[in-house]
Amino acid sequence: MDYAGYKDIERKPPELERESYDGIINYLEHGYPSSRVRWHCHEEYELHLIVATSGRLFVGDYIGEFSPGHLVLTGPRLPHNWISTVVPEGGVALRDMIVQFAHAPMAGAARVIPELRELLALLERSSYGVEFFGLSHEVEQHLACIRATHGAERFAHFVQMMSKLARTADYRLLSSASLRSYDDDATLAKVNAVLNYITENYREPISAEMLAEQVGMSLSKFSRFFRKATGNSFTDFLSRLRINKACQLLMDTDQYVANVCYDVGFQNVANFNRRFLQVKGMSPKQFRRQAEGRFGGIGGPPA
Repeated sequence: MDYAGYKDIERKPPELERESYDGIINYLEHGYPSSRVRWHCHEEYELHLIVATSGRLFVGDYIGEFSPGHLVLTGPRLPHNWISTVVPEGGVALRDMIVQFAHAPMAGAARVIPELRELLALLERSSYGVEFFGLSHEVEQHLACIRATHGAERFAHFVQMMSKLARTADYRLLSSASLRSYDDDATLAKVNAVLNYITENYREPISAEMLAEQVGMSLSKFSRFFRKATGNSFTDFLSRLRINKACQLLMDTDQYVANVCYDVGFQNVANFNRRFLQVKGMSPKQFRRQAEGRFGGIGGPPA
């Protein structure tokens, strides 16, 4: 396995990717390795299907695993990356099938075409990153049709595909942070500054009071600002971020669970275990065993 690059991925600011294309829908595909594999974000929604290799994905503050059939929708400016760790020698010619589309044309179309309004709730959820289950084969067929067609025929395949995704109940949200839209660049800059500070300093004691002072807000105003920006309270966001970082250490190292607890910023093991169970639905030791079984991770000590 080649883990090069992923351990420092969230220490770097996401690269803003810009695409220019005609029409509402942009189809992309690439293999692995590829220059497109990097920590980045862009203004468009992105539906991303993995058809080859396994590895580690990063969506917002979420860290998890992927394998062929992995299907995710990310919203505008939500940072993401897929890094393959199990790759045939020489790489693969096709790993990713991708459709990108902008918000304004879809929202405008939904205002005048009632049948498209069912997509709006799905687009709202995508601000967290949405992983879908059980639809990979159908979506791959639709993506192949989108690749091979143009104009109204391409749009028809796109709408059919998005309708299936909008109606399924078999999905999960990935990131605990949802970067919401703001009308002014100054507010967006404050959001980015706060999230970057938390991401870089999550191991240290961080308080809402300290961050409120840094951005020149009262505590109550900062709390409202932060919840609007991320969809979470400050305390819940920080806790979830630390849990996701702990998952990375549990998968990649043989550290004791107690050491992982302190390394990611928790002050006591009991609270760490309780929050881990709430967020992941299992204990840290169970998570490590599951990751070990699925990806041949490093086996850790018993406690």
